[in-house]
Amino acid sequence: MLRTPSGGAGHGTPATDSGLMSIGTVLNVLRDEFPEVTISKIRFLEAEGLIEPQRTPSGYRKFSAHDVERLGHVLRMQRDHYLPLKVIREHLEAVERGEAVQLPVVGRQRDGELVPEVPEAPTAARIGRAELLAAAGIDEQALKEWESYGLLTPLEDGAYDAEAVTVASLVVELGRFGIEPRHLRAMKAAADREAGLVDQVVAPLRRHRNPQTRAHAEARTKELAGLTVRLHAALVQTALGVRLP
Repeated sequence: MLRTPSGGAGHGTPATDSGLMSIGTVLNVLRDEFPEVTISKIRFLEAEGLIEPQRTPSGYRKFSAHDVERLGHVLRMQRDHYLPLKVIREHLEAVERGEAVQLPVVGRQRDGELVPEVPEAPTAARIGRAELLAAAGIDEQALKEWESYGLLTPLEDGAYDAEAVTVASLVVELGRFGIEPRHLRAMKAAADREAGLVDQVVAPLRRHRNPQTRAHAEARTKELAGLTVRLHAALVQTALGVRLP
């Protein structure tokens, strides 16, 4: 269960008097369980129709406690069950209609019976090229330039990992400060080195014959990825002499 801030006296002003929360407050609430969630990811899930936050006259998003709970369900189904966003959306809509539905299971048929499959290397949610362009608000030329610098790389089938939306959105935001994609090659190289270090640790687990051990490798990868991201952020803040909220 996600805990939402009360917004009462003595707790700052994370929510309005109506109990609605800003996207920054929602991010802080979700990060207890989902440390890698970003504002760009929340915006992307909104664009995909998973949530519908209210808007102020100025256009700012305002989230209810129900919106935050729904976001938690979406992120949990992505993380724990590797379900596509379309399947997640249809499932949540059925639940809200009061239908008695079970969580969808990806599986195969055997003698007329559905047998759940646990993939050895779960495939992350994917997004098509056109969807990526629309979600990030960029054109084809910009995407090709970013690909030439290694900031975004399509999969073998031409699609992208859903996290590409987050990368693209951050590149756009940095561009507003005059930081061009070519300036980010050093960050990409550093990220590749960090990923290589994590891979060295988990590679023996991934090659193990025991399926449970291989599954443990996936969990260990996520844990190490979270730690490296936090360390990287802390080192950057220390080098700049700033502290982010």
